[in-house]
Amino acid sequence: MISALTHITRLARAALVFAREGVFGAVDPSLAPPPGQIALKLARLVERPGAKSGPRLSRALERMGPAYLKLGQFLATRPDVVGVVMARDLESLQDRLPPFPQAEAEAVIATALERPISQLYTSLGPPVAAASIAQVHRGEVERDGVRHAVAVKVLRPNVSARFRRDLSDFFFVAEKAEAHSSEARRLRLVEVINTMSRSVAMEMDLRLEAAALSEMAENIKDDPDFRVPTVDWDRTANTVLTMEWIDGIALNDHVRLAQANVDLPDVGRKVIQSFLRHALRDGFFHADMHPGNLFLDKQGRLVAVDFGIMGRLGMKERRFLAEILLGFITRDYRRVAEVHFEAGYVPPHHSVENFAQAIRAIGEPIHNRTAEEISMAKLLTLLLEVTGLFDMRTRPELILLQKTMVVVEGVARGFDPKLDIWKVADPVVREWIERNLGPLGRIEGAVTGIGELARLTATLPVLAARAAAVLENLETMTRDGLRLSPETIAAMGRTEGKKSRWRAIALWVIALTFIGILFAVLRL
Repeated sequence: MISALTHITRLARAALVFAREGVFGAVDPSLAPPPGQIALKLARLVERPGAKSGPRLSRALERMGPAYLKLGQFLATRPDVVGVVMARDLESLQDRLPPFPQAEAEAVIATALERPISQLYTSLGPPVAAASIAQVHRGEVERDGVRHAVAVKVLRPNVSARFRRDLSDFFFVAEKAEAHSSEARRLRLVEVINTMSRSVAMEMDLRLEAAALSEMAENIKDDPDFRVPTVDWDRTANTVLTMEWIDGIALNDHVRLAQANVDLPDVGRKVIQSFLRHALRDGFFHADMHPGNLFLDKQGRLVAVDFGIMGRLGMKERRFLAEILLGFITRDYRRVAEVHFEAGYVPPHHSVENFAQAIRAIGEPIHNRTAEEISMAKLLTLLLEVTGLFDMRTRPELILLQKTMVVVEGVARGFDPKLDIWKVADPVVREWIERNLGPLGRIEGAVTGIGELARLTATLPVLAARAAAVLENLETMTRDGLRLSPETIAAMGRTEGKKSRWRAIALWVIALTFIGILFAVLRL
């Protein structure tokens, strides 16, 4: 009871902020029940002047603090939950907060690395950027008598406790909503908050961001157009990340780019092709590639920073992405439809032909437009909308991919408004398909399959022994039965009830499963 009152008190404060910023004014009263309509009218009474202009929800979330900011950023990637219009509103969220004091930052670093600041850094300057979870300082370290500039990312003090508190409020709302709303259950709001909670937990352990940097560095070590900062593992802990300082031109600094006579269309090409290589080839991509997180170094390479949000794609998702992009390029709409069914994204009771017809409705308008009018990100957005008509369940990894592609495409088009997105993407997509779905890829797949079969064959004696033991026990039970006293049987009946029958059924299922495995293996 006390816990519920605590949640309600904090949520009431949030509701007041939302009302002041005019968030409830954007809600259609006719969609709410009578009590809700009264609440909406009361909310309009406290709305501040000028609240109707601009992105209302974004302003409110920015006022509410770090956890609400992250909630908004996360929901911006889930138009399936909040709708396309609200998702676009949330895209304007600015994850910028006032920096916390230098002394607090130094205390966090010294505690995490268990050494005084003077032993860790030759110098440590004031914060140069501050966000909801951490802030960044410029510092220097000395190695072999040479000073090197570093970026030191420091977690905000007590931010974990603040997030835990606010996340508990979000869970409270999601659980109550699912208990009383079928629509909330369909959207799986508790799972949405769970996913966000896991994402935030990873962001708040800076060792995991360092690991993401290290993993991407290995993936792209031979890429000519893209690199990432190196990590200083000796000065990195869960609340501190030290890495190479990037002395480059930020892609949002158009004045410096112009002064440096940068080939802007070439920068747009590098942004698109680098992202597609990471997504397709590696299955691991930077999911926050806005211009402020991308730099151009002296060698003309793109350098990415801020690896708090990363996306992963399995081989099935990579094949799906490559084949649908190639299908749209070649206008093979039936193949695009078949890929959805092969991946298991669209239930088999639907018609491939009908789905291909819906895909054609998306693809054909593209081929009547000039190259600069074609948006790959918009195509994927329309594709996800159409698949909803065919009972395709939400795929969070594909939505994150699509949202990242919107940002990446926007960055590239900012440098070259006439960018032919398909011409730029075509070599990367075709290279991946030839490598993974062509003859060489099939040979490698066959070798992998043989290896899996060999491992399965090696386990056959163990499987056979287990199956034989299960069958022997079952035979003994069915032949001799269980000999129990009447008192024991009565006690078991009172305490076990249905549980015993389910256990017997489970044993039969296990036995039949092992028998099925044995027959399947013997037939190979």
